[in-house]
Amino acid sequence: MNMTSNDSALVSRLLSTPLEAILAEARDRRGARGGPFTPARMTYSPKVFIPLTRLCADVCHYCTFATTPSRLEQPYLTPEQVLDIARAGAAAGCKEALFTLGDAPERRYAAAREWLAERGFSRTVDYVRHCAELVLNETGLLPHVNAGVLEEEDYRMLRPVSASVGLMLESVSARLLNKGEAHHGSPDKEPAVRMASLAAAGRARVPTTSGILIGIGETPTERIESLIALRDLHRQHGHLQEVIVQNFCPKPGTRMAEAPEASEADFLRTVAAARIVLPDEVSVQAPPNLNDERLAELIDAGIDDWGGISPVTLDHVNPEAPWPEVERLEAICARAGLPLVERLTIYPRFVATDDSSWLDPAIRPAVLKLADAEGLARDSEWSPGVADPAPGTVHAPLGRRHEGPVAARLHRILDRAASGTGLSEDEIVALFATRGAAARAVVEAADALRAEVSGEAVTYVVNRNINYTNICTHACSFCAFSKTSIKAGFRDKPYNLDLAEIAERAREAVERGATEVCLQGGIHPSYTGETYLAILRAVKDACPDLHVHAFSPLEVSQGARTLGMAVSDYLAMLRDAGLGSLPGTAAEILCDDIRARICPDKLTTREWLDVVGTAHRVGLPTTSTVMFGHLEGTAHWARHLSALRDLQLDTGGITEFVPLPLIHMEAPFYRRGQSRKGPTWREAVMMHSVARLALNGAINSIQCSWVKLGMDGAAAVLAAGANDLGGVLMNESISRAAGAAHGQDVSVDELRAAAVSVGRVLKQRTTLYQDVKGTEVAGELA
Repeated sequence: MNMTSNDSALVSRLLSTPLEAILAEARDRRGARGGPFTPARMTYSPKVFIPLTRLCADVCHYCTFATTPSRLEQPYLTPEQVLDIARAGAAAGCKEALFTLGDAPERRYAAAREWLAERGFSRTVDYVRHCAELVLNETGLLPHVNAGVLEEEDYRMLRPVSASVGLMLESVSARLLNKGEAHHGSPDKEPAVRMASLAAAGRARVPTTSGILIGIGETPTERIESLIALRDLHRQHGHLQEVIVQNFCPKPGTRMAEAPEASEADFLRTVAAARIVLPDEVSVQAPPNLNDERLAELIDAGIDDWGGISPVTLDHVNPEAPWPEVERLEAICARAGLPLVERLTIYPRFVATDDSSWLDPAIRPAVLKLADAEGLARDSEWSPGVADPAPGTVHAPLGRRHEGPVAARLHRILDRAASGTGLSEDEIVALFATRGAAARAVVEAADALRAEVSGEAVTYVVNRNINYTNICTHACSFCAFSKTSIKAGFRDKPYNLDLAEIAERAREAVERGATEVCLQGGIHPSYTGETYLAILRAVKDACPDLHVHAFSPLEVSQGARTLGMAVSDYLAMLRDAGLGSLPGTAAEILCDDIRARICPDKLTTREWLDVVGTAHRVGLPTTSTVMFGHLEGTAHWARHLSALRDLQLDTGGITEFVPLPLIHMEAPFYRRGQSRKGPTWREAVMMHSVARLALNGAINSIQCSWVKLGMDGAAAVLAAGANDLGGVLMNESISRAAGAAHGQDVSVDELRAAAVSVGRVLKQRTTLYQDVKGTEVAGELA
């Protein structure tokens, strides 16, 4: 290969510098990737290994995977066998289906050609695509295809069914093709051929894994040159997601059974060199099953990924080397301050991006189903609204513990938050990104701050929701409640309550002890500002002392517009008619790039903030909300929280912050494959914790939604910074329409049990957080 003088100098430095210095440089490079707020973590992909065929056109002299037709019952696994393996993997929690096979065996073996032809295939890669599509459709696992050297059109054919592909470069040394060397008789191992195939994958816009194999006869210089070649390839196409540095392990029965392995020092030097040579966004991986005795040393050499690990199948390429137990690997990583996190076969930067060109539309829905807000893997099967209990507990909201160091910079952020100093958006993102011991530090800091600011009482309000119409002119892509001409097939029929029914429901609420009625509905095409005033007056006439918490900022804007009034004048009119406060709903996510995709005809971020700020200025308090777990990422969450904090510091009218996790089941954009499945459990916990920290000094009450989280989930979040359980609701219907399994109302006894489970007392409040005389506090009168 042709190298620049700078590259030659780099090779010389990497090979001549003392090993400890190279290792330290690699660790520093890993730690600095992405800037000071990039989270420290190690990743791996839970996978199932599908050895589609062990036949290969090549005869690499170190390989025990490839064999001959006479040693196999059949040349290829059948589709039924493939699906059996994949289903076992899915049942065990795998998210990746790794298809591994030899290079184009039909070129060498008549048995392969005949088997394929009998089933209507002319090439192995065509059969691979067929099986990958079966696995994707039947199990939801994301295929990763290692099918050897392919052309650009082959990669384009695989894009709809394979989230990523793999092709090891192995080495740029053409000498290894000579007689007596490792690649003699293996034309597909010609470096130029493999580089051309890797470039074709880049042109096809397929996220790609590659790597080098060391100890097969290459020189130390050739190892670094191979890494430089991969670096240059990535600079041209941007498609390499990881580079594996794999150490050759001699195998009995091969021509290289007696060949010496690379020394540990040489191996660690090459791993560290990979981190130094490669661009920051490309991960460096080393196989843990081939290096079980030096896992900590590999971490110290700068890796950030362990590759695929299977709870179901062995490593068919290295069957003598069992996978390490994930829990043991977690403990080793935690001790190094790098919590172990599941990823998908496709790396986060190709998922959590506005650049949709890396994901074929056909496979995107399957990826989104398995992805979290960072583009990593979901932490469990749980989603908001499901009937299953939350994965965490009141004692350990984030699940099992592995102790490890927490970076000093995180402690500094937590100290700033506790002091009431506003955090930057980067700092808020850093809190959201924490995992393991660092995430527990965030949760514990949030709960300590909750105790300091809000005390030990868990508050709630006795209220009733009245959703007076589900007919709406808007077409928000997340909403399963509203009914328009383009929405059909959901749970409820269109309705529009009359004033008498609304008033009667308010009276019933008072009879059941309600101090608040919450009124919201769709944007009905016939509603005007007078309609909202009429609804308000009907309730106040029926129940003069009942607090009316009503009308989203969108409804207020609609009402003012239809009357040709300024928003401030209309809000004053509502206030004078008896409106007590506004729900801060319709906020969704206060980032216009996301709003343009999920609610393009709603208020913009600025318009929403202006309506809410205007309400405060005319004396109407509001709540505030966020809807999360769909198309947005952690940077959007940070921007949203910062916008709310700035507004509150300006106007002071927000009473509480309410995280509203997406209920995905009936959401139109989820049904179309365009959205995630709501936040993960970890994200739900962290939203409450980070909000407590980021909003400290501005908004003192953090409410959790038992409707979305379930009562056990709400109880767990009470130990993570939340202080309020919201209302008993009596007929909440929006979440139910979206598919939530939790009830439409809840008893005070159930709320009390949640409070007691975290060692706290339950206390009734009013909408505006005043005491309610004569109510119970953990069984005693206040």
